Amino acid sequence: MDKAHLAASKTTKTLDFNELDAATGNIYEAIAQISRRAEQINETLRAEINDKLVDFEVVTDSLEEVFENKEQIEMSRQYEVLPKPHAMAVREWLDGKIFYRYPETDSDKA
Repeated sequence: MDKAHLAASKTTKTLDFNELDAATGNIYEAIAQISRRAEQINETLRAEINDKLVDFEVVTDSLEEVFENKEQIEMSRQYEVLPKPHAMAVREWLDGKIFYRYPETDSDKA
């Protein structure tokens, strides 16, 4: 997990439309780019969690045996306190860290 993502807001925050659409000039395009980046961040986080949870898998045939693993609980808590992927994507957008392009217009210019 990138430590820069921790600077994102962990609570709901009102944003100025003028800040969001400054790069594109269109709020809908800006939101589309932010949502695509949020999906990428979400997929990355989910893959990280799944990779770490593989270590804690226990195969049992009985439903009566339930194990509490303190390390697994701590790891889960670390991911729970992270900002949400959309907040991370908005922070990246406002910091100018998201690169986007439109292939159909780029090929026409070449």
